[in-house]
Amino acid sequence: MITTKKGNLRLKEVQRKVKSKLGLREINPRPHFLGVGTQKGGTTTLYQLLKKHPEIHLPENKEIHFFTKYYDRGENWYRSQFKDAPAGKIRGEITPYYLFYAAAPQRIHRFRTDMKIIALVRNPIERTLSQYFHSYRLKRETLTLEKALAAEQERLNGIEEKILVHGGNNLSYQEHSYVSRSRYETQLERYFNFFGKENVLVLRSEDLFDGNRNAVIAIQEHLELAPFPKDTVIPRANQGFSESDKVSQKIRERLKGEFQATFRWMKETLNIEWNT
Repeated sequence: MITTKKGNLRLKEVQRKVKSKLGLREINPRPHFLGVGTQKGGTTTLYQLLKKHPEIHLPENKEIHFFTKYYDRGENWYRSQFKDAPAGKIRGEITPYYLFYAAAPQRIHRFRTDMKIIALVRNPIERTLSQYFHSYRLKRETLTLEKALAAEQERLNGIEEKILVHGGNNLSYQEHSYVSRSRYETQLERYFNFFGKENVLVLRSEDLFDGNRNAVIAIQEHLELAPFPKDTVIPRANQGFSESDKVSQKIRERLKGEFQATFRWMKETLNIEWNT
């Protein structure tokens, strides 16, 4: 018997309703999916959108950070974040640091091999600038933009290797990784290697920001959800203050050169591109 995608989604919906009625759920529940990033790429918009779907349960705290900053708290602590999830609901959480944090994919795979992954990727130039101004606004950065970009490599030197071996956290790794966080090819390849490309949904942040319904449909299909209610509006959350509009063309051209390999990889591997 051939099962169509639409028929399969309907079957999943029926199964969830049966589980809900019978109260069937893991005793200490785990999430079924993770939104892994990117930072300044619309993960708050994704969180607010998914909260609207009747089949999804998300913790009230958007960013749990278990697979990054709080891994030493243990699996039982993490599972407790989902203790209020009703039976029959698809459980998930969204922490944008998961995409960049080098040890996260392996930790996630060890926890659940069939985890569904959603990654939002924004134009690397705009994401880099947005992160800098976000950090500067919150006083986590004291250097000017040009000096911060020039200092990044020295600030991050050797830290990723330590993260992979020993875990832990580092202020510059999390806050001053402007260009590094925009090199999606390295980060996404880690997830493809552990979960398979078919289990990692990669979407342009700009499509979600613009209310592109195809992005919503892609999320529905990836998580095997019934369609979102027709009146669902895609929110636009955590908009910046347009500081990047004043960045000089010289700096933008420099960043464009920095990201040539990223732009090429995204186009060739995922058919994702941006106007630059």
